[in-house]
Amino acid sequence: MRTVTVKRDTRETQIVLTLNLDGRGTADVHTGCGFLDHMLELFARHGRLDLNLVCQGDLQVDAHHTVEDCGIVLGRAFHQALGERRGIRRYGSMILPMDETLMICAADLSGRGYLGWGVTLPSAKVGEFDTELAKEFWLAFVRECPGAMHFQMLAGENTHHILEACFKGMGRALGQAVEIEPGYEQEIPSTKGTLC
Repeated sequence: MRTVTVKRDTRETQIVLTLNLDGRGTADVHTGCGFLDHMLELFARHGRLDLNLVCQGDLQVDAHHTVEDCGIVLGRAFHQALGERRGIRRYGSMILPMDETLMICAADLSGRGYLGWGVTLPSAKVGEFDTELAKEFWLAFVRECPGAMHFQMLAGENTHHILEACFKGMGRALGQAVEIEPGYEQEIPSTKGTLC
């Protein structure tokens, strides 16, 4: 079982997160930010990852620290759970439709951090959630779990649908990428011999 628990305690947030890469898609998420909770539940469900996350953040300021720090801790958990990344498929991708929205999400767990964010968000807020924070979440993730992650929007009008497609699609892509490839369990999927 590739399961880790990561904690982060700062003046802005206190977070405890447990991730199981070999889960069934169950999530118990409490960040104080309802939209983020919803997105992370979708991410876990579609990635077939088990995720427990509790965050106490300075929401009296705004949700920025909460969202960014949850991205940091989730990325760190992936990185720790993957270890040498031995046996993983390494690559994953998904073209995900969400009503009028069509999103490409692709991941390469290469050990080199890069975020491609080809997403246009029509509105600045979904409910109380500042939509620009979605990019901050994924930037924080790739800094902690180095890899190339790309989001490319092919169609979309509704901001909720666009962001939902991002989290569902990347859940699916990462779920594929972290799978252990049968017959190659001891192989690091790189001609370099390392992905770290």
